[in-house]
Amino acid sequence: MRILHTSDWHLGRTFHRVDLLEAQAAFIAHLVDTVREHGVEAVVVSGDVYDRAVPPLAAVELYDEALHRLAEQGVPTVMISGNHDSARRLGVGAGLLSRAGVHLRTDPAAVGTPVLLPDTHGDVAFYGLPYLEPGLVRDEFGVERARHDHVLGAAMDRVRADLAQRPAGTRSVVLAHAFVTGGHVSDSERDITVGGVASVPREVFDGVDYVALGHLHGCQTLSERVRYSGSPLAYSFSEVDHRKTLWLVDLDAAGAVRAERIDCPVPRPLARLRGSLADLLEDPRFAPHENAWVEATLTDAVRPDDPMARLLTRFPHTLSLVFAPDRADEDGGTSYGQRLSGRTDQEIAEDFVAHVRGAGPDAPERAVLRDAFDAVRTADTVREVAR
Repeated sequence: MRILHTSDWHLGRTFHRVDLLEAQAAFIAHLVDTVREHGVEAVVVSGDVYDRAVPPLAAVELYDEALHRLAEQGVPTVMISGNHDSARRLGVGAGLLSRAGVHLRTDPAAVGTPVLLPDTHGDVAFYGLPYLEPGLVRDEFGVERARHDHVLGAAMDRVRADLAQRPAGTRSVVLAHAFVTGGHVSDSERDITVGGVASVPREVFDGVDYVALGHLHGCQTLSERVRYSGSPLAYSFSEVDHRKTLWLVDLDAAGAVRAERIDCPVPRPLARLRGSLADLLEDPRFAPHENAWVEATLTDAVRPDDPMARLLTRFPHTLSLVFAPDRADEDGGTSYGQRLSGRTDQEIAEDFVAHVRGAGPDAPERAVLRDAFDAVRTADTVREVAR
C-alpha cells in the first residue's frame, strides 16, 4: 500500500503577522496533485490540522475544501486531532465523513478500533491516536500518573491487543501526535510538558509496521518505521534550515517500509542575517536573500536610527528585527545595587538610555528626562501636602 504521510497543517496560522492562507491553499493543491500523480492509496494526517481550537472561518473553509478534494480522488484519508486542535470540534460529523472515505479519529476511547483499508495483499489497520493530554485521559486509560509516556503506553497496549486478534499478516499503521525522544524541536511547537516530562520513548510504538508522527515541525526519521513528516510550511525562523516535505511510504506485503520525501511548495525562502546595519545594507554577499522573509540581527554597538525602515529598502520582506550589540560588558561584575549607589534618578535614567541604545542621551533628550523627573517630584509634593 502506498501511503502519503503529512501533519501539522496549522490552518489559520500567520508568520510574523503575514497571512499564510494562500500558501496553505497552495499546499493543499500540491497534496491532492501528489495523491493523483503518485498513485497514493491512503492519506494520513497526524494532527494539528488547525492552529487553534476555534479557527478563523477562512481556515475552516480551506479545511472543507481539502476534504472535498481528497474525497473526489477516491483515496481514503485518516486524520487525528493534535494539541492545537479542538478534538470535539474537529470530530463533528465523523460518522458521515467516513462514508466519503475521510476517517476522523479524535476520541481517545477509540484508539484500539482501527480503520481497515484493503489492498491486493489484505487489510492494513490504521490506528488513530489523537493528542492525549495526560490529565484529561488518565482515567480513560487507567494509569496511576498523568504522564505522556504512561497514557501513550496504555493506548499502544490497546492497539497491540486489537492487532493480535486480527488475521495473521494484517499490517498496521499508527498515527500519533506526540514528542518522541530523539526528535528535534523548533521554536514553533507548543510546549506539551507535563510534570517535567514532554517526550516519550520510541519503544512505546513497538509492534506495528509504521508510525506516522505529528507535532514536531521538522521532517525527520527516528527509525525506518517511525517518522515525523513535519509541517508543510515554516512557522518560525528556527525552521530556516528545514526542507519541507511529505513522506511517500510504501508498505509491502510483509510490512516492510520504503519511504521517499516529496518536496512541498515554498511560498518564500527564509533568511537569518546578522551584522551591522551598514553591512546588511551594502555587503553583496547578502544579495541572494533580498526576496526572502528576513530576520535581521543588528550588531551595531550604538543602535542606529530607523533600522527597520532602512532594512526594508534592501530587504522588503524583513519581518523580525533583533538587537545584539557587539560591545564589551559594561558592568564589570558589579551588582545592580552597587551600580545605583550614590547616583541620582537623572543619572540612572541616562545610564539606562546608554545601555539600551549604546550611546547616552543628547542635550535635548537630557532636558526631557529632567522635565519628567521634575514633574514627578512636583506631583509627589502636591499629594503629600494634600494629605
